[in-house]
Amino acid sequence: MIELAIVVPTFKEKGNIHPLLERLNAALAGIEYEVIFVDDDSPDGTAAQIRGISTGDRRVRSLQRIGRRGLASACIEGMLSTAAPYVAVMDADLQHDETILPLMLEKLKEGGFDLVVGSRNVEGGSMGEFSSSRVRLSGLGRRLSNLICRCEIQDPMSGFFLLDRRFLEEVAHSVSGIGFKILVDLIASAKRPVRIAEVPFTFRSRLHGESKLDVLVGLEYLQLLLDKLIGDIVPPRFVIFSLVGAVGLVLYLSALWTMLHWLGFGTALAVAAFLAMTLNFFLNNNFTYRDRRLRGRRLVGGLLSFYAACSVGVVITVKFAQQVKDSGIPWYAAGLVGLIVSSVWNFVVTMLFTWRLRRRDARRSRGEAFQSSSVPVQRETP
Repeated sequence: MIELAIVVPTFKEKGNIHPLLERLNAALAGIEYEVIFVDDDSPDGTAAQIRGISTGDRRVRSLQRIGRRGLASACIEGMLSTAAPYVAVMDADLQHDETILPLMLEKLKEGGFDLVVGSRNVEGGSMGEFSSSRVRLSGLGRRLSNLICRCEIQDPMSGFFLLDRRFLEEVAHSVSGIGFKILVDLIASAKRPVRIAEVPFTFRSRLHGESKLDVLVGLEYLQLLLDKLIGDIVPPRFVIFSLVGAVGLVLYLSALWTMLHWLGFGTALAVAAFLAMTLNFFLNNNFTYRDRRLRGRRLVGGLLSFYAACSVGVVITVKFAQQVKDSGIPWYAAGLVGLIVSSVWNFVVTMLFTWRLRRRDARRSRGEAFQSSSVPVQRETP
């Protein structure tokens, strides 16, 4: 019977698969385990390589996802695909120390914990060769996580942890599945204080491939925090959409002020609005709707539909604000109300038409990716 499942999310990690499996084999001697790789359709053939390995090793499984991306959601799918009573999550890049997995498992089984975290921030742990900027960024993320994590944890940003399946089933229907910080998501989804232990380890340097950390990862973390804080009241995507709109407003006012020196008021107004809508479209396409990002011909069609939706939104803003002002409300309050109405209109209409989730994509997101698990025949383990 399999006691431990290790879930490993992958994207372009082909060069790390063999070294990782060799290290896990050495570290987990005497433990019945399986490794579930969840690959987001890597273009380098990572999934195909894993399937090839699985034909000769019953402990290796491959789950290839088509049409959807994200570390957190990949981990959730992998964790739910196993019947093992204990489930670990770790990266494929060899930065996590697999040798502490037996200790983490022992502590989880004997200490009555929900989670055991591989921690870089407790005594004996280290961030390794992380640059000072990355260390500061991790520290900021740790402080922000305190907003939603109702327990004591020194390294909530760790992607290396082991949990009891009973805890997973307790929180599975509440997780957001947003971004890269699945541990924070799991802890914040619990309706009670989570029992956590931390085991120190030193963060190692990546062997192959490249880091996935970029500004979009930070934005997704912000979206996760917003989802846990206000997700039941205001959609986090709307908050980000509104922030993008604020950036567009700054550009609009700046462009209008600049072009009034050369153009008439009406022409300057139209050009400034055009520039602001264009900026808003591309920012929303790359940030707000990263998971539905438009490309190629769909990018052009999306831009045109965005222009149309926002133009109607301007008309609605003017008319609604005028009616509110005529009812005796101060002009600044009327303007604010009109802006809110316009923002809601633009968000709803562009979500439904510009960045609509196509039927094919919806089917994929519901799970029409193909899974290649252990071949249902007896195989010898090398």
